[in-house]
Amino acid sequence: MNADHDEAAGNVADHAVEVPPSQNTAAQSADLCVFDPSPVLTVMIEPFGASGEIHFHAGGQGFWIARMARRLGAEVTMASSFGGESGTLLVPLIGQHGIRVVATDVAGSNGAYVQDRRSGARALVADSAPPPLTRHEADDLYGASLAAAIESRVVVLAGPCTPDLLPMEMYGRLTADLATLGITVVADLSGAALDSALGGGVDVLKVSEEDMRRDGLLRADSDTARIDLLDELHRRGATAVVLTRADHPALGYVDQAPMEIRCPPLQPVDHLGAGDAMTAAIAVALSRGSSLVDALRLGAASGAASVTRRGLASGQAAAVSALVPYVEVQQVNEE
Repeated sequence: MNADHDEAAGNVADHAVEVPPSQNTAAQSADLCVFDPSPVLTVMIEPFGASGEIHFHAGGQGFWIARMARRLGAEVTMASSFGGESGTLLVPLIGQHGIRVVATDVAGSNGAYVQDRRSGARALVADSAPPPLTRHEADDLYGASLAAAIESRVVVLAGPCTPDLLPMEMYGRLTADLATLGITVVADLSGAALDSALGGGVDVLKVSEEDMRRDGLLRADSDTARIDLLDELHRRGATAVVLTRADHPALGYVDQAPMEIRCPPLQPVDHLGAGDAMTAAIAVALSRGSSLVDALRLGAASGAASVTRRGLASGQAAAVSALVPYVEVQQVNEE
């Protein structure tokens, strides 16, 4: 095991790209700022006794990333919009995880869904989506998010819970402004939000194979097609790219070289949220000055630890740290 790890480290030594620290001179009050346009309230009916037990949680991609980052010891700010009864509940639910909330008040309610897990599977009972933000609400969210980002070392961009929530051009404006300010950006996006963010430039982009197939960007089931996708996303504006592949090894694109990221296949309890856990850990590592290759190792370990427990992107920090030496990052030999 140790010999394999040392060999893997040697294979990527020439590609251990250091991400420069933020060039902004403002006082930084957080390691990470997570931009999540509108978190979601989740209501879970869990098996307990004869009738079950009801639980209320914060949810949504941005929150899951923020929670995992907090579990890894980072100081985290979430910049999001909140409104209605669901929004009123969400702010303290997020805060109880030690996440600082920068809240933009909106007239509409946050999204919410109810799931029944008493059978062991997730059965959707009800689902409600948030209304689109008004022009003024979107402007207020942008301004508050930019201010929070300036006070952070790394900014993570999460996707909207619905495609019509806000103008997608906001992602491109935000990435361009953050690049001007010298702030590192990690994005976990797909669809129109991804297209927009690439226009402004992204330091590290994490995408999933499932999303890339759905968006028509991954055009064949082959390693050549996957590497072509990584190269395409790089040329469109991502300095580095990570492609997660469910239970297959992830692929990375670092310093214009494709990498394979391998972690021991642990027995999964819940595979959902592994990609968000990986994104969180990559961002945390970069905020601490780690090389990108070391950030990929921490990210892979975080994703692997998360699938061993229930709760999306909720791996334990001790398990993540213990798994890091088992992660191999090796350059792919292109033919």
